[in-house]
Amino acid sequence: MANEPSSQSFYRFHLPNLHMASIFGDDWFALKAEAFARFFGTPVFLIGQTFFVTAWIIANVVGWMNFDIYPFILLNLAFSLQAAYAAPLILLAQTRQADRDKLHSIADAQHREALDAASSQRQTLSHEQTCLLVEMLKQNTALTETVKSMAERIEQLSTDLHAHIVQGKS
Repeated sequence: MANEPSSQSFYRFHLPNLHMASIFGDDWFALKAEAFARFFGTPVFLIGQTFFVTAWIIANVVGWMNFDIYPFILLNLAFSLQAAYAAPLILLAQTRQADRDKLHSIADAQHREALDAASSQRQTLSHEQTCLLVEMLKQNTALTETVKSMAERIEQLSTDLHAHIVQGKS
């Protein structure tokens, strides 16, 4: 787990965009409106509304209550009111999400650019190190050739000296 990036380093490319607020703001109303708009698409809301509408219709058809008889005008009015508020709230939530997506795509692009720059830097450094290594190998080969040449010369001189000493003793 020590190699896992911290959340701060993971989101480091998002930090420059933190100052950019949504066009609708981040106040209480905007946050609650977005949360409410998100709630419209949940199974809890859909199942709850289905039960409510079913109970409304059954209560009025069976005759337990007669405040909204068959064409269910009050129920239609409730749906119209709900739609009148739901549509703008959903649009607000979509716009806020689009703003967040845009900032995330910008941060992702910056991250890809940083990765590309780091990769290019590593390639350049690798090329420079390879060139340096080749140069060192050439120098080592030349030095080895020089040492070999000197060793052969020393051997030749030793042989000549040995031959000269042996001739001088005879």
